[in-house]
Amino acid sequence: MVVLHSDLNNFYATVEKKLFPELAGKPVAVCGDKEARHGIVLAKSEEAKAFGVKTGDVIWEAQRKCPNLVIRPVRFPEYVKFSRAVRGIYARYTDLIEPFGIDECWLDVTHSRIFGSGEEIAERIRREVKEELSLTVSVGVSFNKVFAKLASDLKKPDAVTVVSRENYKEKIYPLPASDLLYVGKATAERLRKVGIATIGALAAADTAMLVRLFGKWGAMLSRYARGEDVSPVRNMNDKPPLKSVGNSLTYFEDLYKTEDIKRLLYVLAESVAARVKDAHLGKADTVHLWVRDKELQSYSWQKKVRPTALVGEIAEAAFSLFLERYTARRAVRGLGVTVSGFDMGVEQLTFDSLGGSYEKKARAEEAVSRIREKYGYSKIQRGIMYEDRAALKMDVRGERLVRPGGVDGDVADPFEEEVRQVPPDGEEE
Repeated sequence: MVVLHSDLNNFYATVEKKLFPELAGKPVAVCGDKEARHGIVLAKSEEAKAFGVKTGDVIWEAQRKCPNLVIRPVRFPEYVKFSRAVRGIYARYTDLIEPFGIDECWLDVTHSRIFGSGEEIAERIRREVKEELSLTVSVGVSFNKVFAKLASDLKKPDAVTVVSRENYKEKIYPLPASDLLYVGKATAERLRKVGIATIGALAAADTAMLVRLFGKWGAMLSRYARGEDVSPVRNMNDKPPLKSVGNSLTYFEDLYKTEDIKRLLYVLAESVAARVKDAHLGKADTVHLWVRDKELQSYSWQKKVRPTALVGEIAEAAFSLFLERYTARRAVRGLGVTVSGFDMGVEQLTFDSLGGSYEKKARAEEAVSRIREKYGYSKIQRGIMYEDRAALKMDVRGERLVRPGGVDGDVADPFEEEVRQVPPDGEEE
């Protein structure tokens, strides 16, 4: 298998420079709400990076590092247009294109030899993206998806890097274990505590020990480190059956109060419940919570619930997880709610269903849904929303939130993938 991983360099910031040529050569950062005291950097140009500006910096922190920093607002529709144009270039070489976010894709070019070797195809793509769209892309070439992604990170920007069966130990094994796909801060720290600091050390580690440490996730990490990933590159038009439905958001300021957390969990639960209904998935028996703190460390947990598709029950389950499990004592910046374990409309009768308590709540939520469909989302709100004017305006379901896999408004969003990919201990990055 010959796999490419393409990663558009500083994508949001580069598109801004394309749209506004007067920004050429200037340090640029694409940020959240500029008027909010806690707005953060979402992307930065190479010039801004040279000053030490990092993704996740609060705006004032970034401006302290780089006094001449140009702050640009997020223009997602424009980024979508460029993402689609880039994928149009990829499609000249293969139809096996698997997006991994708006700015990254895997390509299987095993059967594209008419265009040359994997490295030659990667160079052609790099040139064409630059010449036709004025964007730069780093492309990794390897024999599986995991190593192709690692290769694309080895040299940036505007570069092609090959990791082959002959040189992967030389190029990959010295890298920190945290560079491996799906190894976040929490997992890397647990590996460090048992003496595993590099990908090479992870590859050499006893698999049984890793399974004891991480469960089945440990065996997967071992395979990834040894170069044994055999997962195929999916066609970007293929939509696998939904195993989970979720939504996430990054708030415009840090959240310190539990009542604010609860309010936003209800906003997310509204979105999730509506999407489950639209997808005809029935009821879910598991609720997942994702939290990202102000230091950009992420956590996720899950719990079993009675089969439900009710907003209130989903939100309350997520909130109880937050109260029980979030002990970091740092302000919260991002939240996500996901449900899984669908019954597809085939359920076992319970005392709750026989007694009518579930159906009564379901009828009330259906009435709310119909009013919103006719008059708009904001016309009817839960009382909890009226304590926050910003929350009143939020229709997360209607906003642009997509999963790795497409920019065309899939049923779920990036968190739908995160829930299925994080280690079973519940913590990642």
